[in-house]
Amino acid sequence: MNLNIEIPGIADSTLENRVWHRWNSLTKPPGSLGRLESLVVEYALMQGTERPRIDRKALILFCADHGVTAEGISAFPREVTAQMVKNFLTGGAAISVLCRRLGIEPLVVDAGVDGPLQPGALDYKCGQGTGNFAKEPALNLAQAEQALRNGIALAGDVCQRADIAAVGEMGIGNTTSASALLSALTGCPPNDAAGAGTGLDSVRISHKAEVIAGALRLHGAAVASKDPMAILCAFGGFEIATMAGFLLGAASHRLPVMVDGFICCAAVLVARSFNPSVMNYLIFSHRSAEAAHDRMLADLQRKPLLDLEMRLGEGTGAVLAISLLESAVALYSQMATFEQVGVSRA
Repeated sequence: MNLNIEIPGIADSTLENRVWHRWNSLTKPPGSLGRLESLVVEYALMQGTERPRIDRKALILFCADHGVTAEGISAFPREVTAQMVKNFLTGGAAISVLCRRLGIEPLVVDAGVDGPLQPGALDYKCGQGTGNFAKEPALNLAQAEQALRNGIALAGDVCQRADIAAVGEMGIGNTTSASALLSALTGCPPNDAAGAGTGLDSVRISHKAEVIAGALRLHGAAVASKDPMAILCAFGGFEIATMAGFLLGAASHRLPVMVDGFICCAAVLVARSFNPSVMNYLIFSHRSAEAAHDRMLADLQRKPLLDLEMRLGEGTGAVLAISLLESAVALYSQMATFEQVGVSRA
């Protein structure tokens, strides 16, 4: 599959200087809004404008099932994925509440949930859950390519309806897939990559690490190849692969994306492996309480905006961070300048 997607650069010293000039002309001491100021500069460069917009906001919630749940690596049974998709669609989940509260359009994507497509979900289904990567590749090549293409196509649609997109996920077993991808793509040891997920105790976390270690040995040729497609086929989830495609497609359309926590950052690792320029269009929302998220963020060389000790997933951290970005853009756009109100500068 040819993933040579053209991603525009964002380096523009003239635009960057203009945005900083406006910040420094507003009625506040220079730099006094701290990271909110640099956040708006980054966002303006992504959109390529001195007056960035954040009027239309969307959450893309990627959902799929994982065959590795057969190894007893989750505190919840596999059928919870489909049950939670229904909860998203009927507005009863935490992310549903936050999207209503913050004026964000939720789009629920069935990328590979075990069961029929539910009314209201977007049909990007690549299968009825992945294979059990403890015994076989999670995806075959055709499925991985389809998932990536689906994500790229979805980004083309979303960029017509949103100024910024948040990404979230749901899939019982997907922290195990994300941990395996972390180990395979960065060399992080399985004992460090495996965490509590939906609430495992220390004994079951150790079991999860053993499952990942065994899978790394089973798929050793894919890991050794450092080929992102081979590694994605070995360990990926349908929702992670589709999200990786979405991130690449969004970047090609200059659509900024607010990234959620641990599983979403695994999709970033995959997307970056295909095209490092994707990083120019990503904002990292929060530090997850999932233990290995720090390792991911360190490898990605990014500092998230929030640290609320959250580990729910669903995009909850991402939509909260969009609200923060929205406030920063409002300050930048609506505050008066010293000249407008006749306030003396220091």
